[in-house]
Amino acid sequence: MLNALWLGFFVISLCAALGRWLLGGHPEVFAAMVTSLFEMAKLSVELMVLLFGTLTLWLGFLQIAEAAGLIAVLSRWLAPLFARLMPGVPRGHPAVGLITLNFAANALGLDNAATPIGLRAMRELQTLNPEPRTATNAQILFLVLNASSLTLLPVNIFMYRLQQGAHDPTLVFLPILLATSASTLTGLLAVAWMQRLRLRDPVVLVWLGGIALGLSLLVTSLVSLSAAALAAVSSLAGNLTLFGVIVIFLAVGAIRRVNVYESFITGARQGFDVAKGLLPFLVAMLCAVGVLRASGALDTLLDGIRWLAQAAHLDTRFVDALPTALVKPLSGSAARAMLIETMQHHGVDSFPALLAATVQGSTETTFYVLAVYFGAVGIQRARHAVGCALLADLAGVLASIAVCYAFFG
Repeated sequence: MLNALWLGFFVISLCAALGRWLLGGHPEVFAAMVTSLFEMAKLSVELMVLLFGTLTLWLGFLQIAEAAGLIAVLSRWLAPLFARLMPGVPRGHPAVGLITLNFAANALGLDNAATPIGLRAMRELQTLNPEPRTATNAQILFLVLNASSLTLLPVNIFMYRLQQGAHDPTLVFLPILLATSASTLTGLLAVAWMQRLRLRDPVVLVWLGGIALGLSLLVTSLVSLSAAALAAVSSLAGNLTLFGVIVIFLAVGAIRRVNVYESFITGARQGFDVAKGLLPFLVAMLCAVGVLRASGALDTLLDGIRWLAQAAHLDTRFVDALPTALVKPLSGSAARAMLIETMQHHGVDSFPALLAATVQGSTETTFYVLAVYFGAVGIQRARHAVGCALLADLAGVLASIAVCYAFFG
């Protein structure tokens, strides 16, 4: 999938450039494409430096939380819910703790750190699989919820906005929270319908009702605010939550006599190991996306979508953020590249860049997650996993557009 996507970027770029040269009389397009290659390679290295710091920082804090028993406590709290959503997984099974840790990493926006934890969880679930080549209900639910990516603290997106010069990197905190909640809820409902899960169970209703109530109160309290006030609230909530999580991790670790410094170093080393392998992927995807934009192919596609939106009498500002939405189900690195390109092309605090950042935080890379997670355990029959995950993706994109018009429109 990634091979075809990456090669396709260059093939489409070549065709578009040839069209602009032979039909439009613009031979300078090839110089622009070559220049873009070198610019994106340089940008990849700059981003890599920040990724090293971000991943080592947050995996260090997660290690403190695990050593302090916070992850185990969370697993016990979630055990009654998992027993109903994943009835095939016994209480106390190692998969439950790993799934919880995976969700915690996703919630903090550490998608690269969440992947190895998720692979461990998938292997544990595979030990319960009576048909090793066919995904179980529990594996499908885990994958769809993972792909919907409930992100509470999208620190990577904050980092990208900071690197591009945003005056307030956490401005998109609340929009991402609302959009990713819509994506996750849609994915859960889709899987529940396919698997005939009893969402009317009192325990499930308490959990889902509590989450829905909290989000409803949040939306109700924000709906009357102006766009400027909404942006200010989002910024304050993002910074308070981000630092509050750190304080909780450190405080509980200290109370339980955890050597927080050594635990942090242990986790930071894991973050370093995860980060150091990302540079080739960043270079590959950023350069391919840069060439695609320089060739004019992306602008041609967006012009077509913009024409359709105008014909339907819709506001067309959302169109410039669609590159991120279009490639997000296929590749996280490609979507990240599209996000950065949008920030650079339109301005980091422009409406398209804010919407692209919200889309980036609202869903996960569905086909990548499917290929990696199911491929790691030899599953060949995904059953209803693809359809449910793509439905969650669509809900996340539509919610992102609606929320960003409300916050920044």
